[in-house]
Amino acid sequence: MTTIMRRNQSSLKTILKDQFFNTILKPYKNPKVINQKPFSTNSSKFPEYEMPTVTWGVIQGRKEKLVSRVIISDYLKTIGIIPDELEELELPSAVEIMRERVEFLQKIGLTIDDMNEYPLMLGCSVRKNIIPVLSYLEKIGIQRSKLGEFVKNYPQCLHASVVVELVPVIKFLRGLDVEKQDIGYVLMKYPELLGFKLEGTMSTSVAYLVSIGVNPRDVGPMVTQYPYFLGMRVGTMIKPLVDYLVSLGLPKKILARMLEKRAYLLGYDLEETVKPNVNCLLSFGLRKDSLPCVIAQFPQILGLPLKAKLSSQQYFFNLKLKIDPDGFAQVIEKMPQIVSLHQHVIMKPVEFLLGRGFSTADVAKMIVKCPQLVALQVGLMKNSYYFFKSDMDRPMSELLDFPDYFTYSLESRIKPRYQRLQSKGIRCSLAWFLNCSDQRFEERLYGDYIEPESSGPSFCMGGKLVLPGNEIVSEEEDDSDDDEMLYRRTVSL
Repeated sequence: MTTIMRRNQSSLKTILKDQFFNTILKPYKNPKVINQKPFSTNSSKFPEYEMPTVTWGVIQGRKEKLVSRVIISDYLKTIGIIPDELEELELPSAVEIMRERVEFLQKIGLTIDDMNEYPLMLGCSVRKNIIPVLSYLEKIGIQRSKLGEFVKNYPQCLHASVVVELVPVIKFLRGLDVEKQDIGYVLMKYPELLGFKLEGTMSTSVAYLVSIGVNPRDVGPMVTQYPYFLGMRVGTMIKPLVDYLVSLGLPKKILARMLEKRAYLLGYDLEETVKPNVNCLLSFGLRKDSLPCVIAQFPQILGLPLKAKLSSQQYFFNLKLKIDPDGFAQVIEKMPQIVSLHQHVIMKPVEFLLGRGFSTADVAKMIVKCPQLVALQVGLMKNSYYFFKSDMDRPMSELLDFPDYFTYSLESRIKPRYQRLQSKGIRCSLAWFLNCSDQRFEERLYGDYIEPESSGPSFCMGGKLVLPGNEIVSEEEDDSDDDEMLYRRTVSL
């Protein structure tokens, strides 16, 4: 009896077990992809950012994953994408999902070649990665038409978390006083900023620049102009350049002002560009103690292809203007911008002076004394010359002695001061009443004696230089020896 009952129980278990597996755990036949309704973060604002109609598909076993991977790889090969780098990457279960990713990336402006440059972008979910990142980038100021270009330049951004990685970088830039409307411009220039850690290179580079005298309020405009310095290491790039320029005699305070206005100087390579250019200046006859003044006036000289430019200009000055190499070195010390001045621009003032009766030798002497002559507008020179001849009625030799006369504004300085002299009945040299500030001129005008003439700084005769196209307006002289004042007198930023 007991044996019969055991047999009945065993057969009952077998029946129940078979029935369970046949109904509950029946294997899938022709598995279908799970559909999901289209979704958008804001369909009215981002109409083309429609969420995909499919997601990752069904949960697959190992065999099904291998089959899906082969199918997706074959699809990618048919459209020209090499899937080799995707071997270690988890891919979606259905080829439709991959096709939708490719089409979405093409829709924002990427090509198959762009995807081949960085195929890992195909591992990003349209819904979870791409759309949130693109929406945030557009929100902070990158134009929708340029999103494709941005992703092409920095595709790694598609892997980033908006909240954890992107938002803190933008807050950091705003904390540096980068204007809100400039954020998009900065990121388009240097998209790699989004991948930097806040406590790393960006913070240390800013801290070092502030420590050498850069005004913290000017860091924002510096970033807008040249954001690449945020990615430079202080110890290997920024500090060695600063130390070298200081070793040439350039005060840190002046160097800080230079960097505030021309942050791109930090991008000049010290060993390959800056040092060779400094050695080149010395080889062309410039005095070592003149280098700080030369660099302060024209910082770009550190990054130019200097040897070729100096060789060309020296040959031109010797051939056309009869200025020997020593005279050319003096010209560069006083006005280093000449290395980048076009030769046809230089010849216009020279031809004007030759046409007024000056000999070639006289013109050469005048240019060595005052190199700013070669950058003046001929129309302004004519007006000043006619006033000199008709109203002042002075000999030409005075212009030869003081060619700086042409660099002063006729209406704001020459005429008013000359009329004051006439009313007082004072007869003096051109330099005595022109090469001084308004305050000093008043002191001279009401003084009981004629003050001896003293030569002003050779590098700012006539005031700050403005290249052709703008009127040259002189700047008041300041007797202070403070570095800030020296810089204001030597270079206009």
